[in-house]
Amino acid sequence: MTETDDAFLAPVAMEEDPDRLFAGDRGVLDPAVRRVLVRLLQRRFLLAASSPADWAVLLEHQPTVESRLHDLFVQLVIDHERGVAYKRQIRSDELEVPILLKDEAYSRAETLVLVHLRTVFQRESTSGESSARVDVEEIEQTVLSYFAEADGTTARRQRAIRSALARLRQDGVIEEESEGRYRITSVVEIVLSSERLRELVEWLREQRPEEIDTEDIDADDNAAAPTEDEEPAS
Repeated sequence: MTETDDAFLAPVAMEEDPDRLFAGDRGVLDPAVRRVLVRLLQRRFLLAASSPADWAVLLEHQPTVESRLHDLFVQLVIDHERGVAYKRQIRSDELEVPILLKDEAYSRAETLVLVHLRTVFQRESTSGESSARVDVEEIEQTVLSYFAEADGTTARRQRAIRSALARLRQDGVIEEESEGRYRITSVVEIVLSSERLRELVEWLREQRPEEIDTEDIDADDNAAAPTEDEEPAS
């Protein structure tokens, strides 16, 4: 065998290695654990309510999943109370850490929609409701009042709101139960803490004091989680 040949290893056919998932497979994790690991890297959040099977696998194999993520300098965060798991980039001043996840802040329109969703969620939770739901018409009516004149025509603002809803649905902040009808998930508390919500509402009140009501906002409720998106860097 030549030196060039030594640099490569021929994959073993699956017929000769039945425990492998594909030819040349050197992984040691069960298929279900691999899928959960990939989904954690793919998605911003993994929700117990919408992915109960994945959630069960994650809890059963949490040390293994954490180990694989730590190998990538990524931290796993599990909020058992809300049934939400997400990842965080590990950063250190003492260690050189290559950045896998990048911060991608929400757009202005997405943030404005989040303010309304978070306020509704907190109001319903405070009143003892088990879930919070909103219609797209309600969202548009309220969020349109947050926009400034420089944000364009009403049609343009409506398109921005619809795009924001699509992004937030993808992130798991809302779930569409029927056309134009959304359930707000507990993810909204992680994405937008009560402290940050109050800051944003106070800012909006300076612009539209007659439109914004802060009575439903509880400043003592702080969800410790990032307010920016974290996705694998391309």
